[in-house]
Amino acid sequence: MNFTESFFTALDSLLANKLRAVLTMLGVIIGVAAVIALMSIGNGVTADITGEITSFGTNLITITTDSDNSGGYPALSNADMDALANPLNAPAVVAVSGAINGGMEIVYKGRSANSTVSGITANYMDVNNLGEFQAGDGLNQNDVDTRARVVVIGDGVATDLFPEEYAVGKSVKINGANYEVVGVLEESGSAFANTDNTVYVPISTAQSRLFPTRTRTGEYAVSAITVQAVSEELTDTAVEQITETLRDQHGIAYAADDDFTIFSQTDLLDTFSTVTATLTAFLGAIAGISLLVGGIGIMNIMLVSVTERTREIGIRKAIGALKRDIMVQFLLESVLLSIIGGTIGIFLGWLIAQAAGQALEVTTVVALNNVLLATGFATAVGLIFGIYPAWRAASLRPIEALRYE
Repeated sequence: MNFTESFFTALDSLLANKLRAVLTMLGVIIGVAAVIALMSIGNGVTADITGEITSFGTNLITITTDSDNSGGYPALSNADMDALANPLNAPAVVAVSGAINGGMEIVYKGRSANSTVSGITANYMDVNNLGEFQAGDGLNQNDVDTRARVVVIGDGVATDLFPEEYAVGKSVKINGANYEVVGVLEESGSAFANTDNTVYVPISTAQSRLFPTRTRTGEYAVSAITVQAVSEELTDTAVEQITETLRDQHGIAYAADDDFTIFSQTDLLDTFSTVTATLTAFLGAIAGISLLVGGIGIMNIMLVSVTERTREIGIRKAIGALKRDIMVQFLLESVLLSIIGGTIGIFLGWLIAQAAGQALEVTTVVALNNVLLATGFATAVGLIFGIYPAWRAASLRPIEALRYE
């Protein structure tokens, strides 16, 4: 027989036992669907979070205190921000902002909200891309220079304190003192820079009235400094210049460890991509186990089929069918079971991914390489697990096969 005739013979054999063929394909269907769904959800979550991180700017660099090497004192100060803002020290840096943070209760007319209070520089929101205002405006340099008691509140704080009032212009109490609300931020919805439960005051106000923490040298401390590099390509250069400048500022000896930590958005993206890629591959591997189970099911059914069709095999051999013809036919049946099951599994996996995406509110990404991987794996399963039954069928002796009852 030629290949075409073997193909249609194999197809007729499957159609003659439709229910058994469908039940045999279930393992492959479930396996492929699981691979497609899990990897699509994983890819979608990765894409969403990556997009959220990059929305803050891939040229963003954050500097914090390394508590292990700072002797228990905050390491960063206003003087460090000034040094980094000097283009002679760090020409690859285009903007520098800072913040000092702490938790406090915000009170308005008997209502209160436990919030993060962040003392920030005037350019902090622009540098960190913290979103738009639904009312009022942000803090300005004059507020910082005069240590003004003004505050910008997040959407969650505004909802808690002003459920039915216009917040801008009202006064809230922080640490017993009145602060005028000058702005309300839009709802954040971000997992990485959620501003909803945060209130912002001028950094000078926070340092003098709320968080008078000082460095080892007696300067007002800063919790974190955020820097924008000139471009993403110059981020590494900016990190080198920042490191050198801060080591000079802090008088760190050549062989001593830094008392600060620097990480960039690109570092965060690289780390996150590595973790999610590993997790997605792990989930895909787990789902792939069901494909192996499906392959065992195919081999089992094909062995039963060989037993049932022993006389048929004997007749074919008696009228001239070669060993390879019998083997090709049974291999084709096995592979067809896998391919048809894989095709159904791809469609089912896509449906599951779409449903899960809507339920989890993430964008699922059904990548072509995942589809090809699942299809190729399913075909390989059919081929590998079909070899032994096909070999067993092809090895039957015609006389013994014809006498089989």
